[in-house]
Amino acid sequence: MSEAQDEPDLLRDQFRQLIRYRALLVAGVLLGLLGGGYLALTGSDSYVATSEVVLRAATTDPFAAGASSPDKSINIGSERQTAMSNEIAKRAAKRLGLSSRAVPELQSDLQVTNPPNTVVLRFAYTWTDADEAARRANALATAFMDARKESTENTIKNTVHGLQKQLDPVVKQRKELDAQIAGLGEGPTLDAATTVQATLVGRISELSSRITELQSLDTTPGSWNRVATPPDAPSGPGLAMMLGLGALVGVAVGLLAAWVRLVFDPTARSEGDVVRALRAPVLGTLPRTRSGPLLAVDHADPRLAEEYRSVAFRLAYDQRFADRRRLLVVAPRGTGDTAAAVAVNLAASFAEMGMDVLLVEADLRTPGLSARLRAADGSRPGWARSPQLSEGGWPAGIQVPVDAGESGSFDLVPGRRVRNVARALTSAAAGRLFAEADEPGSAVVVLAPAVLTYADALALADRIDGVLVVADPHAVHRADLDRVRQLISGAGSTVLGSVLHSPPGGRWWSRRRLARRNRKAAAPRAAAAAGAGATGGAGAETPAADTAPAPALTAEDKTTDTIPLRTVTR
Repeated sequence: MSEAQDEPDLLRDQFRQLIRYRALLVAGVLLGLLGGGYLALTGSDSYVATSEVVLRAATTDPFAAGASSPDKSINIGSERQTAMSNEIAKRAAKRLGLSSRAVPELQSDLQVTNPPNTVVLRFAYTWTDADEAARRANALATAFMDARKESTENTIKNTVHGLQKQLDPVVKQRKELDAQIAGLGEGPTLDAATTVQATLVGRISELSSRITELQSLDTTPGSWNRVATPPDAPSGPGLAMMLGLGALVGVAVGLLAAWVRLVFDPTARSEGDVVRALRAPVLGTLPRTRSGPLLAVDHADPRLAEEYRSVAFRLAYDQRFADRRRLLVVAPRGTGDTAAAVAVNLAASFAEMGMDVLLVEADLRTPGLSARLRAADGSRPGWARSPQLSEGGWPAGIQVPVDAGESGSFDLVPGRRVRNVARALTSAAAGRLFAEADEPGSAVVVLAPAVLTYADALALADRIDGVLVVADPHAVHRADLDRVRQLISGAGSTVLGSVLHSPPGGRWWSRRRLARRNRKAAAPRAAAAAGAGATGGAGAETPAADTAPAPALTAEDKTTDTIPLRTVTR
């Protein structure tokens, strides 16, 4: 499959991994809702009052053609900056009767905008009181209009003053020239003086006309489009909007926290992580059920038995297992209770297929399978009857027939505490026991302690070709699975696959319960190891547990909704 086709599956897998951290997601949403509600309820209400003015330039005839169009001489950007300046704020503060200390506050709460393609300035003032907001908006707009009018009048006054200074010498010069012309007679001198007089008259007329035009200008700075009135309702988002925004922010924060937790989570978060770490397929995932009998056929949930049958079926048709029919069942860490259940139920499933199955309990430190299974009446395979004694006292020739209900029966070689576990597991008698799987129609399932707790499983790996790893993906680390694969491969065996399981009930409290159970089991395990080291010889072993059969089940208890597997012939 191409990478483009894998992307949707990867995205779905990542999303499923993120929603595993539901507590973080819910906490993020709750925090967002609480924050939004707090801001909405404790934040003071603010009111926005708006005034609008239309600017215009000074003109002689406001009714002339084009006078009503936006004047190109107005730089609206500069006008907007002037409206927000400190000088306008000072004027407004004086009009409002405020001190000079209120000037920065007036500037910070004012917003002046200009609608596109217009010469309109919109004064929007935000304040906690509606009446005061309207009063300050109008005061600022009025201060700006007054300042603009005053600026125009001052410009006209200064310009007129400059023109008058030019006009006065010309008028004086004309008066002097008029006196000279009155004393001259006819002649060329009179003609020259008359020419100069006409020039002076023209200059005087030009300057006078300009002065008159400036003095007649209309200096109105503009007109009002809107006078600010007290707003009826406060501005800003309400409670509903703040809660919605808080929920969105909370979801984002929760997803971010879940992503960070996912990045730093060392556990195998999904089946894909287990497959990548072990480089072997996931053969089955056990349904989450409450504790019950070791044999799934006696369990109240029929799904458990069907899942074990599915795993056995896949193993039976795996060529690597079918060639030798030896299977080592181990867990990475822990007490190995689930691994024991997988080993027992796989043996029952193989027996249902018509195989002669021998289940070997290779846990020689804390054995106890025989006490949890019920013995069966009837004959056993010939290869399981002969005593096989070793130097360490295990295997000691004890094979317990186990009643697997509808699945039939299989033989169990129970574990025994020995002084030297490694010597017992690698003894010639143990090798002959594992070699019985070479008989036609036979299979050997071996249960060993956790790989990363003891090296017992590695001592068996070179004699048993296929290994089945039983793990809880929510509790085992990816580094542990990778190390298990490396150790098993280094010992000369192959990981055929894995069986995943989850503790019953919730996740975090189940982990705590499992951790407490592991701690309780650690004490007798250490004591058993110490006791075995303190004694010597084969006579030091004691039976692991009482081998008395469990109470028989009633006919109603034995009833299940499972379908027997077909017999596999080789």
